[in-house]
Amino acid sequence: MITEKEKALKDGAKSIYDMALETFDKAADLLNLDWDIREHIKYPERILIVNFPVRMDNGRVQHFEGYRVQYSTARGPAKGGIRYHPSVTLDEVKALAFWMTWKCAIVNIPFGGGKGGVVCNPKEMSQGELERLTRRYTAEILPLIGPEKDIPAPDVYTNPQVMAWIMDTYSMMKGYAVPGVVTGKPISLGGSLGRDQATGRGVFYTTQKAVEHLGLKLEGAKVVVQGFGNAGSVAAMLFEKAGAKVIAVNDSKGGVYNDKGLDVMKLIEHKNKTGSVIGFPNSEPISADDLMALECDILVPAALENAIHKGNAGKINAKIISEAANGPTTPEADAILEDKGVFVIPDILCNAGGVTVSYFEWVQDEQHLFWDEEQIYTMLEKIMKRAFDEVLNIHLKNKVSMRMAAYMLGIGRVAEAVKLRGLYP
Repeated sequence: MITEKEKALKDGAKSIYDMALETFDKAADLLNLDWDIREHIKYPERILIVNFPVRMDNGRVQHFEGYRVQYSTARGPAKGGIRYHPSVTLDEVKALAFWMTWKCAIVNIPFGGGKGGVVCNPKEMSQGELERLTRRYTAEILPLIGPEKDIPAPDVYTNPQVMAWIMDTYSMMKGYAVPGVVTGKPISLGGSLGRDQATGRGVFYTTQKAVEHLGLKLEGAKVVVQGFGNAGSVAAMLFEKAGAKVIAVNDSKGGVYNDKGLDVMKLIEHKNKTGSVIGFPNSEPISADDLMALECDILVPAALENAIHKGNAGKINAKIISEAANGPTTPEADAILEDKGVFVIPDILCNAGGVTVSYFEWVQDEQHLFWDEEQIYTMLEKIMKRAFDEVLNIHLKNKVSMRMAAYMLGIGRVAEAVKLRGLYP
C-alpha cells in the first residue's frame, strides 16, 4: 500500500521541509523581506537529536530516536506538540516546527514555534513501555524545555496522560511541581477546560467566516471529514449542530457514507466502542479516494500530511477546504485547487485553535487562576475570527491565495520582532 508521504514524493521528490521552505521564499518575496532578516528567520534556531534506551516489557532494552526542534523564539517561548509515530523524521519535525512559528504569529499569541517526535509505534507498546519511553525522552530533551523557553503539547498518538508523565519527570528534576512546562494536561494537573475541543472549534469558527465571505449557508451544507480523530470529530459535531449534514467520514481503518447525513454523536459513540467508524449503522463503506472526491460544500482534511496531492486534487469537488491537519496539501495540489476556484482555509490559520487554547492553559498555570469553559470559547472565537479577517484582508488586497496571505501575516510579524530585537552580539 502506498502511503500519503510516498504519494507526495511523486509530486516532485521533495521532502515536506523542502516544500515548507519554498512557501517561505514565496511569501518573503511578496513581502520584499530584507535579506538579513530573511536569513535570520528562515531556518531553525536549535535541533536536538536524541537516541535513548528503554527497557521493554520482555526485559530487553530497545533504542529509540527522538527529536526536538526550536524553530523560532523571537516572539516568545517555543511552542509545539510531540508526536509518537513510526514514520516520524527530522525533516517532518522541522516542517511542523516551521508551521508552528507562523501559526502562533497569525493568531498573535506570544509564542515561537517548536515541535518534537519519537520514532516508535505506540499501538504496539504497552502503557508501561510508553511511560518509560516518555520519561526517558523527557530527560533527554530536558535542557531545552521549560515554561519560559519551550512548552510541549500533545500531537499524533500522544495525549494528556503523556503530558502528565512529561510534567512529572520535569518536576522531579526541578524538585517542585511545574505545571506550565506542558499544555494539554489533565484538568487535575493544571490543564485547561476546553482544550480537548480547541482545534475542532477553531476549524469551525474559521469555516463559519469562509461560508459568510462566500455568501453560502451552513444550514444544509454537505460536509466531508477525512480523519475522524479529535479535531475531525469535534468539527463534525459543531457543523451538525449548525445545521450542516456530515455525509462522510473516515479514519485509518476505513470510511462511512450517507448522503442524507450521518448522526455524528452516535458515530462518535460507535467509534469509542469499536475503535473505528467502520460498520456504523445506516451508512455504507467508502474508500479513502472516493471520500476525497465526493461532491460537498466543505471538505475537512483532519489526518496526516499530504492527503491532498497532485494525484487527487483535480478530483476534489468541494467549495471550501478547511485544513484541520498540518500540511495536508502539497504545493502542486495547491495550484490545482486554486485553478479550480476552491477556497482553502490554510492549516496555519484553520487549526490554530489548539495552540490558542494551549496559550490560555499556559497563562492560567503561570498565574494560578483558571477560567471556565464559556470564557475559553468566547476568547477563542474572537481570536480565530479576527485572525481570519486579517488573513482575508491580505488575500483580497494583494490578490494572493489564502495560504500565501496567512504566511505573509505570520512571517511579517516574526520579521518585525526580529527587526526590533536586533542581532546579538
